[in-house]
Amino acid sequence: MEKNAEGSDVIELAGGFAAAGEAEWMAAVEAVLKGRSFDRLRSSTYEGLPIEPLYRGRRDAEALAGRTAGLSWTVMARVEHPELGEANKMMLEELENGASGIDLVFASSKHARGAGLAPDTIDDMERLFDGVYLDLMTFRLDGGYQTRIAFSMLLALAEKRGLDAAKLDLRAVIDPLGSLAANGWISGSLEAMAPRLRDLIHFCEDIGFKGPLTCADGRVWHAAGASEAQELAYTLASAVVYLRMLVDADGQRDGTVPPQKRVEVVLAADADQFATIAKLRAMRKLWARVLDASGLEQTPLVIHTETAWRMMTKRDPWVNMLRTTVAAFAAGVGGADSVTVLPFTEALGVPDEFARRIARNTQTILLEESNLYRVADPAAGSGTVEALTDKLAGEAWKLFRATEKAGGILNAYCSGSVQAVIDKTRTARAKAIAKRREPLTGTSSFPNLTEKPVSVLKVSEPDIGRSSADIVLPPPGEGELTRVLVNKAASGATVADLARARDVLQRVEASVLKPYRVAAPFEALRDACDAYHEMHGRWPTVLLANIGRVSDFTARSTWAKNFFEAGGITAQPSEALTDGESAEYAFREATADIACLCSSDEVYADLAAEMASALRQAGASHIYIAGKPADAEDALAAAGVEMALYEGCDVLTALQAIHDNLGVRELDGEED
Repeated sequence: MEKNAEGSDVIELAGGFAAAGEAEWMAAVEAVLKGRSFDRLRSSTYEGLPIEPLYRGRRDAEALAGRTAGLSWTVMARVEHPELGEANKMMLEELENGASGIDLVFASSKHARGAGLAPDTIDDMERLFDGVYLDLMTFRLDGGYQTRIAFSMLLALAEKRGLDAAKLDLRAVIDPLGSLAANGWISGSLEAMAPRLRDLIHFCEDIGFKGPLTCADGRVWHAAGASEAQELAYTLASAVVYLRMLVDADGQRDGTVPPQKRVEVVLAADADQFATIAKLRAMRKLWARVLDASGLEQTPLVIHTETAWRMMTKRDPWVNMLRTTVAAFAAGVGGADSVTVLPFTEALGVPDEFARRIARNTQTILLEESNLYRVADPAAGSGTVEALTDKLAGEAWKLFRATEKAGGILNAYCSGSVQAVIDKTRTARAKAIAKRREPLTGTSSFPNLTEKPVSVLKVSEPDIGRSSADIVLPPPGEGELTRVLVNKAASGATVADLARARDVLQRVEASVLKPYRVAAPFEALRDACDAYHEMHGRWPTVLLANIGRVSDFTARSTWAKNFFEAGGITAQPSEALTDGESAEYAFREATADIACLCSSDEVYADLAAEMASALRQAGASHIYIAGKPADAEDALAAAGVEMALYEGCDVLTALQAIHDNLGVRELDGEED
């Protein structure tokens, strides 16, 4: 056996396999296609970037500078319970069982979704962090428009405990552009906010705090429907805005933390594994290009990821475990510095201990059993990932430049151009989901009408608190304003006191970029059927009229059951039917309201019209047919068949029409 330079045996893992080049692969593919076009294997992203079925590996590829090989990413756990005692219990539980960081989601955050932490004073902070070592763990402060105040309070608590600020791993999610998109307003223009940031930077330099202070949050774009390239472009545009503000605020003092190290980026990780890996890698390339153009030292970007909100489902939420596992895997392979996995019941409410444990252990298994962290940029050299990385980076850079040409992301957003670009992609994705070209397992495909229910915690609405004192703050300077905020917090001032005391700026307003979950329209159909059941004491039901032999109807009957149950309509398959009399008897014996013919085109040609007439005679109020039999539309319509249901049809629109026919009132599918 061959030896390497150290004298160890070299094991050739591929040695036992026959070599296969592109010609061999193409020959195998053509044999399967049987004369059909190779182009049918090609696809594209929502921004039109081509995806080939086969790529060559890149032997000249190098690992991108990012998380160090052998260094684990930080396992973050989301804590959002409004009751401080419960939140503290959750935090300790997470840290004692594998989490190495905590995502603190405050009620004022755009990601709180009706829950969130609401500490009002430093005493509340003491309760929240009772028994928690602030200098040993990573903490992200996601407080939305109140992040700066929450950060001041936490610094006050650290000073009270006598901790060295240089040892704190805190990440302040200060993201005014994200707040504008999420809330529709920010308290002032970026130019007016710059002195505040300068003051904060100088204060942090004076106390030795070295962590990120601004956050370009891609989740707000992704949750609203952005494609990967759009999320990258608008996140990069936000990061560049903050970088410029930081460079100006820094004052180029000797010994300061470089401005580029004060920026954190957050990206959503979803179940599109290769796209997520490529997206993270593309962000590192884009950031390196920005630093190069800015004349700043190349410093790896700090990237935090969270599994995507828009992919989470309320129906059959158990499938969310699979989605978040794929997403977390992709985030780790893509080089994320820290990862938050949303618990699988997140769309239903505040997760319980079981759901949080699954989310935490998903990452633990990927790290400790799969050892994903041991290789730097393991996707480097993959033809698929390298090609997609380059294409996403190129498309994102074009969008970024267009945004800069429009005067920057703030101007572009306020003009509505950003929303228009995202809305176009959101609409295209909605059409693909409606037609099940992008199927949602457990919701639009393979629904489970008898799914086991899950539990979430019942929480009261967070109490943000009220201002009770008049506090006079100095104007922003070189740390004076932040020092007063920290001191006032230490002496018992409330969050509301500190928020009201801020200098009043000229408010900036724009339209809200509303987050959504892609499963919501199908879930609305299921909700409507639940309401129907509550009102009538029974479920809306369809008889699947199976015609002919088992081999004739099985495929379409199975497909039709999947179709109807995606809309919450119970499907009752019949026995094999051979004539109109047997069809009439089957419907009278069933508890169905409507019927759907299921068989092959050949059988339809002989029996479909007769069967439809018999079902109508038996009392079926509406009759449908599974498939799209050629040259039979007129005859079927005359017999009472109203709609052909087939793979590729608009499933959502068809189900909505069937709901209308059944008298099921659809609930509002939109959500906050």
